[in-house]
Amino acid sequence: MNAQEPSLESLDGLIGCDALCLFVAEDDRPLSGAAGFVDWRLGGGLSRVLQQGFFVGAADDRLLFPTGGTLPVPRVFAVGVGPDASVDAAKLGSLLEGAAAMLKKAGVSSVALALPKANALNDEARVEAIKRHFVPGFGNGNVTVLADRGVRALLGGTR
Repeated sequence: MNAQEPSLESLDGLIGCDALCLFVAEDDRPLSGAAGFVDWRLGGGLSRVLQQGFFVGAADDRLLFPTGGTLPVPRVFAVGVGPDASVDAAKLGSLLEGAAAMLKKAGVSSVALALPKANALNDEARVEAIKRHFVPGFGNGNVTVLADRGVRALLGGTR
């Protein structure tokens, strides 16, 4: 497993990943973190989808967005989480398991993962959820986590 800071540089370095999976809360506007950087690279395409109401970040919302070459990954999978405050350890685990199942069904074998803010959770809980509910579907070597410094440190992160 590789862990990197969410940034434009990190996104541009995702060569070899089949897809990027990011989580979007329905109350995270404007988009922040990795979702904000992805939206920037997509020329505001994700924001337009949100404004049109096609995908709003509600619990169980799913969106497949082709990148058209604006990112090294060919596809972005966005998963709605509902309100950020609703994301506790159990919900994060369920979101990660559902995302892993969706990605495997889509034939994704290597993925970059951008976690939701989940302000109610500490870094240890986030890392535990990744290791228990997401990584087993892909193996350590096939997951790049885009996360803040605390999560990266606990994952033995790079950059």
